[in-house]
Amino acid sequence: MNRIIAAAALSAAAFGATAQGQVNVICSVQADWCNNIATIYSRTTGTRVNMALKGSGEALAQLIAEKENPKTDVWFGGTGDPHLQAAEQGLTLEYKSPTLAQLHPWAQQQALQSHYRTVGIYSGPLGFGYNPELLARKKLAVPRTWADLIKPAYKGEVQVANPASSGTAYTMIATLVQLMGEEKAFDYLKALHKNVSQYTRSGTGPIKAVARGETAVSVSFVHDGPGEKMQGFPVETITPSDGTGAEIGSMSLIKGARNLEAAKRFYEWALTPGAQEIAFAAKSFQVPSNKFAKIDPNVPDFRKIKFIEYDYAKYGASAERRRLISRWEKEVNALAR
Repeated sequence: MNRIIAAAALSAAAFGATAQGQVNVICSVQADWCNNIATIYSRTTGTRVNMALKGSGEALAQLIAEKENPKTDVWFGGTGDPHLQAAEQGLTLEYKSPTLAQLHPWAQQQALQSHYRTVGIYSGPLGFGYNPELLARKKLAVPRTWADLIKPAYKGEVQVANPASSGTAYTMIATLVQLMGEEKAFDYLKALHKNVSQYTRSGTGPIKAVARGETAVSVSFVHDGPGEKMQGFPVETITPSDGTGAEIGSMSLIKGARNLEAAKRFYEWALTPGAQEIAFAAKSFQVPSNKFAKIDPNVPDFRKIKFIEYDYAKYGASAERRRLISRWEKEVNALAR
């Protein structure tokens, strides 16, 4: 991990000659990752990083609220759909990075369809977290398909985030709609609701609950599992064999940013291999968007996962997100459990 920190510091040093002042960042990844980014970048460049940690749904809500007087310069991480919605609503700045050619095609596509108002910085698949000790004690099988999660045996044993505040949960809804068709997907979500013990605010909440034995199963991004396991918790992950979606975690410059030049320097640094490898030091195991970043062995092997053809443009549109979340609130969350 020292190699990772050194590489990140070295790439930050390249931006240090002209760095100064401060940059205000909303960070929608894990807390350790956010804190490492802030510490390394500020110590190496001399730029003060004011970091606010928020889920991607909450981050979007803040940017909408601040539209007339932005207090944020950069939005780093979190699922790509809300970043696309921010782009559509004119909350983010068109910026074509010279680093784009170094990025994987899926990251470049994220930039292209947003008219260069956001860019992909990592990708990770949606799946299930589970506690093998808890499952064994309760004589429950490992869930291997979406249909398994709605079996009566899992009643009260599943945690999912709330899609109004969590990009992870919205990705789940959009994935199911594309996999099953909308009506069947909402029938499924109503059935799943009976088995859900809690809807958490953040997307990482459910897998942390799994790791600590508070629930048996979660719907989570599978890259959030290895970090919990490395801390000694009994947690495993699996992707549903009938197909799943993936997030394209994104980054955006905020339109009207008060510290625009400092924001652009931070943005460019965040696209370097060294900066992207900080995720692994923070035990976050997504696929980095820079093709030259080294891949940690804990990163899920995408070749072994059945992915749907996720329509990022359609499900990243504001109206579609609002409509699906509103329908979920009225038809699913309002039901008794």
